Amino acid sequence: MLVDRSLIGLTSEPRTFEVTSGAIVALAEAIGDPCPAYREGRIAPPTFPDTFQMVFPKAFPGLEDFDLTHGLLGEMEFAYERALRAGDRVTCVARIVDVTEKELRRGTATFVVFETNARDEAGSPVYTSRATVIVR
Repeated sequence: MLVDRSLIGLTSEPRTFEVTSGAIVALAEAIGDPCPAYREGRIAPPTFPDTFQMVFPKAFPGLEDFDLTHGLLGEMEFAYERALRAGDRVTCVARIVDVTEKELRRGTATFVVFETNARDEAGSPVYTSRATVIVR
């Protein structure tokens, strides 16, 4: 699948998400993390923002038809200013920061790197994430 490098810089619409105690507990149980703060739903595990699904093409105008059914999450990283807590409302904006093609043993693959910035209701930064999606 070819993705035009002119997509670099494309930004999603801002989306606001509420961090709920129930969602924190559900993720902690799903990943088997025994941390009491997660199990009690007070503080979210570091991978919690993945539940927001900001890297999906539906978040980007013009990419609605981009097919990720054959995609693979190649890498994901988070840099936090502070932990997410139950009751937080964060507004996220994702941006495509790189699109490259690489020749692999089984053909060409496209690597799309998304960066998401999240801010709390006061406008203070909470985290930045980077995700690389590999599409063949």
